[in-house]
Amino acid sequence: MNYEPKKLKEALAGGCPVFYFYSTEEYLVQQHAQKALAALEEEDPDMTRIDGPTPAVEEILLAAGTVSFFSTRRVVFLPRLRPTTYSDKDLALLCDALATAENAVFVITTVFEDDKAKKAKRAKQFIDLCGKIGFAAELAQPTPGDMIKEMQRHAKALKTELTADAARAMLERSGQDQFLLSNEVDKLAALSGYTQITKELVEQAGTQNLDADVFEMARLITGGRAELACRKLNTLLQMQNDPVAIAAALMNTYIDMYRVRCGMNSGRAYTAVFKDFAYKGGDWRLRKAAETASRYSMGQLVRCLDLLQELDEKLKSSPVEDEILLQTAVCRLAEMGGRR
Repeated sequence: MNYEPKKLKEALAGGCPVFYFYSTEEYLVQQHAQKALAALEEEDPDMTRIDGPTPAVEEILLAAGTVSFFSTRRVVFLPRLRPTTYSDKDLALLCDALATAENAVFVITTVFEDDKAKKAKRAKQFIDLCGKIGFAAELAQPTPGDMIKEMQRHAKALKTELTADAARAMLERSGQDQFLLSNEVDKLAALSGYTQITKELVEQAGTQNLDADVFEMARLITGGRAELACRKLNTLLQMQNDPVAIAAALMNTYIDMYRVRCGMNSGRAYTAVFKDFAYKGGDWRLRKAAETASRYSMGQLVRCLDLLQELDEKLKSSPVEDEILLQTAVCRLAEMGGRR
């Protein structure tokens, strides 16, 4: 079942014995498990945490069966449990413990490696059992639109207006980590005097991660604007960013373009590439890569990747200053851009 906030509230109010959150994203299960635990803690229960991935069933049974000194339900928190690592016998025992415990409520999280892993026999068995006796929800990666709405809701709770343009700018600059975005809203709301977060304020005071900075530099490079790209590079170096990390982020941008270009050549859209290579988060980055890759031939992109591989090797071994190596690479990449 996909996560629905309303159903979680109903389950918490109704004395549900099991809360199971699963996803391919660690931060999503952490975030929602903490919400459930915070709500349960209002009842002042005893809590036992048993870390995964495969805690002994006997330990779980012992924690669930312990009678609370204050006659309240015991909360048993099982983070990062992996049902697929149990034997059939132990998984059956675990499921029986969840179904029959009278004095405990379980909060359980699982982070699956990919969508295929959650479809395994034991994973499906566990998901079905938790859904039958309690609350089980799959936490899907929110879309950029979902994130914008969530940021706006958060800003509204702070009595601050957040424009859609400003929210999109925050996504582009800070990435799609919801914890970071929430902190950004808190910070910018305070800077605005709890009035309005505008795009201009985001550009002046918003956090911009290295990937976003390098992505912006790459767009200048692919547009043939070498001088501006070098200025951006100098800013990154002055901010003490690791030259090897800058080169790696630049390589990732060109790899995105190469993959999308391969997809174009075989009649596949960037959305198919996103799925085939199991990208995480939203597809905004690949959509932009598709716009740029259309101006390149496969040969050009191969030469760009060769140049970046050479740059990486030189940064790790050459006596030449890193700044000179990076500036030279940026100028050469700009010369290669957009010509057939």
